[in-house]
Amino acid sequence: MKKIIVPGAVIFLVCWLASSCGVEEKDAKGTRATAPTSNVESVARGGLLYDTWWRVIPGASEPKVNQALWSLQTTNKRTGSVSWRCKECHGWDYRGKDGAYGSGSRYTGFPGVWAAAQTKSGGELAAILRGSPNPRHDFSSVLRPSDIADLANFLKTGLLDMTKYVDYKTRKPIGGDAGRGKTLYAFCAACHGPDGKKLNFGSDKQPEYVGTVAKTNPQEFLHKIWLGQPASEPAMPATLVMGWTIGQVVDVLDYSQTLPEK
Repeated sequence: MKKIIVPGAVIFLVCWLASSCGVEEKDAKGTRATAPTSNVESVARGGLLYDTWWRVIPGASEPKVNQALWSLQTTNKRTGSVSWRCKECHGWDYRGKDGAYGSGSRYTGFPGVWAAAQTKSGGELAAILRGSPNPRHDFSSVLRPSDIADLANFLKTGLLDMTKYVDYKTRKPIGGDAGRGKTLYAFCAACHGPDGKKLNFGSDKQPEYVGTVAKTNPQEFLHKIWLGQPASEPAMPATLVMGWTIGQVVDVLDYSQTLPEK
């Protein structure tokens, strides 16, 4: 997805919607989403770093060569900076080879981060990011200590269990309500337009809109609505920080899948 310019007024509109449109207290399974125990701003920033870290860290340069681990796989033919994105190996659902990236052009065979996040401490996850026990996974040359801390916070307390909210066979949301989602989408429309086509994340030949992402990659959609979009100006609000529930985000996904793809 390309860099997105978000009008500043949208932040106020999000606040208004969260308070006046009936904030749902339950997620798609009927239970209240558990708030991360870590600082939510840190978790949300960690989610942005997981997406595209060099667009988040001031002064960071986009890598030109492949990440050291990339040579261990041959199935994903992309090269360069994309190989440095956490999501490229571990997926938008954080399950790597066992998730949505378990087949297709983005398959790498690398494991996800979901299992490790369930069993390891934040400190242990930070150590992995610094290359322990695998030196090829050392990101300390490009991530500052504060960046590693935010990313570890996200991994430990900010991951969504996408299997609860997306049917992987149909790519349809589980338990969403398009009617509620339409109301919540009002703040999205301020930037993306009522049909989701005001901003094109792709190219003229291969356009990508809100409806495109919602239908073809619902896991990415949920990640970005929950945590934001790197390098948008001003920052795209993370609904996690705004106090939304997972259920509300799933509702927006449900409605967004009714929007045009082209």
